[in-house]
Amino acid sequence: MPLSLLSASWRVGLLVLFTVLVWAAHYGRWTPADWALPTDYAGDAHEVLARIKAAGEGETWPLRSQEIRRLGAPFGADWNAYPTPDKPLMLALGALGRRIGLFAAANLGLLLAQVSAALAFYLVARRLAVRWEWAWAGALLFAYTYHTFHRGLAHFSFVFTWTVPVGLLAVWLVAQSRRLRWRSGGAAVCGVAALGLGWGNPYLLLFWGQLLVWALVFQWFGPRRRENLGIGLAAGGLAVAVFLAANLEFWVHATEPEGLPLLTRNYGGTERYALKPVEMFIPPEFHRWEPLAALGQRYQRWSEWHGEPFLPYLGVCGMAGFLLLAGVAVRRLLQRRPLPGAALAGAWLLAYASVGGVTNVLAFFGGFQLFRATNRAAVFLSALVLFFLVGRLSRWTAGWSPVARVATALILAGAGLLDQLPRRPEPAHRERIAAAVRSDARLMAELEAALPVGAQVFQLPVMGFPEVVPPHRLTDYEHFRPYLLSEHLHFSYGAAKHRARGRWQRDLEGRPTEELVRRLEAAGFAALHLNRKGFEDRGERLLRDLEQLGYTRRLQSALGNQVVVLLRPSPQPQPPLARALTFGQGWHLRPDAGVRWAGGRAVLSYYNPYSGSVEVDVRLELVAPRPRRVRLEHAGRIRAEAAVDAEGAVLRVRGLSLPPGISTVVLTSPDPVRREGAGPNQLRAFGLREQTVRVGTSDRFAD
Repeated sequence: MPLSLLSASWRVGLLVLFTVLVWAAHYGRWTPADWALPTDYAGDAHEVLARIKAAGEGETWPLRSQEIRRLGAPFGADWNAYPTPDKPLMLALGALGRRIGLFAAANLGLLLAQVSAALAFYLVARRLAVRWEWAWAGALLFAYTYHTFHRGLAHFSFVFTWTVPVGLLAVWLVAQSRRLRWRSGGAAVCGVAALGLGWGNPYLLLFWGQLLVWALVFQWFGPRRRENLGIGLAAGGLAVAVFLAANLEFWVHATEPEGLPLLTRNYGGTERYALKPVEMFIPPEFHRWEPLAALGQRYQRWSEWHGEPFLPYLGVCGMAGFLLLAGVAVRRLLQRRPLPGAALAGAWLLAYASVGGVTNVLAFFGGFQLFRATNRAAVFLSALVLFFLVGRLSRWTAGWSPVARVATALILAGAGLLDQLPRRPEPAHRERIAAAVRSDARLMAELEAALPVGAQVFQLPVMGFPEVVPPHRLTDYEHFRPYLLSEHLHFSYGAAKHRARGRWQRDLEGRPTEELVRRLEAAGFAALHLNRKGFEDRGERLLRDLEQLGYTRRLQSALGNQVVVLLRPSPQPQPPLARALTFGQGWHLRPDAGVRWAGGRAVLSYYNPYSGSVEVDVRLELVAPRPRRVRLEHAGRIRAEAAVDAEGAVLRVRGLSLPPGISTVVLTSPDPVRREGAGPNQLRAFGLREQTVRVGTSDRFAD
């Protein structure tokens, strides 16, 4: 092996080793027992773990319908309207999890995120002629940048930022390279960036796509090198194609295209979660150095508008690079010289992502509100300023001795890491995670031993998925815990909210215990799982009622918050039928004084799980702020019409035949709609105050 290659390999190996040691020291992952625990076991972390689990069970392959069979029982959880980023990574970790354990695989994924980010930054910096010691220091600082590393398991896909340095190199090559050719390493870099960004987090693709467009604009109005333009366009097209293929289920396999969106976004969110440039310079309130933590605490006290506070923090080294870059840009402006490319890219990202910037203009005037959290552009800004910083330091120290350069780079990297790394989790926090995992594992082992393979478990309180406000002390996604530690049971949680397939679960809320049990057993459920944290009385009344009805076989978690009551499922279960229609597009998300308002055309849906048609009697009690006619349409025909006013009117349809699967009915009004007030959701054509659905199969009806 040539000496230069051996030296390069040694440096890369040392970088990987140091990156691994920093991660292991922060999380305390030194033994197999340590690796068997997740770094987080609450909130969004449960969702990430569930996605890895589903991938390991072969449920989330690209190009296929994303239906999680062991969730959303008895029909399965339809996640097609909630695409999963990083599918190849999730599939790899899922397969690995079946061999080494789910939590160990998740830990390995987090470690891989840091290592890949460090390697990508280092290799790109070396490609930009940065000396190895400064490329090495910058790689560590970028890998452990606060706004990505601090997200951890809960924001798993945001931690994978290796595509950012590679993407920036691709942009620079398209914009400025004179040697970019189709059969060259530069073209390969552009292709790798496009592939990685296409299947990764869509926020990163959004920011990179904008910079790529500006690079193409620069080429078009500047040198106009055909290879650069062609490769840039090809890279952009490839990224979009990969993104579309990776998320194809959203368009191809959606079973309820006129359902309400699973993720609610509005203009207000684009302001709340936009980049606040001041937050790039404010340390977090729990910084390890008290004087810096005091600044964060002051910000928390003084600021009245928090989105994702402190996550844009650049760190002291990043701030130094930002100020240096800004100073050079100002000087060149005064000298009427071209600005550094990093300054141009950073200026655009600030103009787009900041509060009141282009993102808000597009959201307000164009309705582009999906990507509300533009503070996440900070990862690109961090990479830009760190590349600029280490590049300048590499030149400034060129005349130093190698020992002095290496020592200075190590001091900079060490100080930067101490500043950027959050405080290590307390031992008590880790013990709480360990106790929760042990409790869940024991409960699921006992439950799987007590129930047959494939048995169905109904979970209370009923919760939708994703992003709902849980009741009482329950946290969002906490109902995933039984699924994570089981192998063959099916659970009711995980059904997508605002969808007709899971509407029957909502019908059971607040029903008498005897009716609840009867309907669950008729649907084939073998157990009732209660999370006490979701009940004001910790579920005592319900457990008492079940005991009085003779359901005394009970399992309880070691921590006491989870209780499972065994039921007596019917030997011939029937699919459950919803007793209400599901609100779709056209309805405001939340009711007002018991009325669900619509601004115009409004969709209602119903799921028929049988192989044949069902007949439905529908009774809708409607109101309107001013007199108007309201029509109910089904299958392109007007089936009923009523005159509605503020006093209300009843619209009734008898014997409506619905085929298997999802059916929709549409309420419309030919009369013009007016805004009824100055607040939000005041465009009101009519409202639904109460609905009654009576469903039957042939001559048998379910009341």
